[in-house]
Amino acid sequence: MTQTTPSQPKLPPTSAIDKVTTAEFENWFEYPIKVQPHHTDYAGIVWHGKYLTWMEEARVECLRSIGIDFADLVALGCDLPVVDLSLRYHRSLQLGMMALVKTRMLEVTGVRINWDYKIVSTDGEELYVSGQVTLVGLDRERGKIMRQLPPAMKDALAKISASYK
Repeated sequence: MTQTTPSQPKLPPTSAIDKVTTAEFENWFEYPIKVQPHHTDYAGIVWHGKYLTWMEEARVECLRSIGIDFADLVALGCDLPVVDLSLRYHRSLQLGMMALVKTRMLEVTGVRINWDYKIVSTDGEELYVSGQVTLVGLDRERGKIMRQLPPAMKDALAKISASYK
């Protein structure tokens, strides 16, 4: 007597999910990183929170590249706190490895700014981390969400949303 087991749906191999194509990254801002000893645990694997730091550095540099300096935002009384964050870890980076943080602004809705991220190998073949972050414009003095972003910032973001979408 043979027993039959119900057929299980087959999932695609992880390696297929975690592959990226060069065409996927047209018009993304690139920020190179190298894993240093202070980024890792004792096994030489990057600590999970470090990926967030790299994503923020890439976002700040992307904004700077279009003329928005974070220090200028502070001087205007504007802050951009993270209000939503989603990350997926595909594979670990290790001590000595180099990678690229790729980022782009997805959309601006009122005072909400949505960003997309992928941390990939320098050849663009391996995906390490993917994520999305939502920021909001905050009036630093009042500690409240702004009704609208400062005009200079809206103008600069219009440039990036056109070129990075």
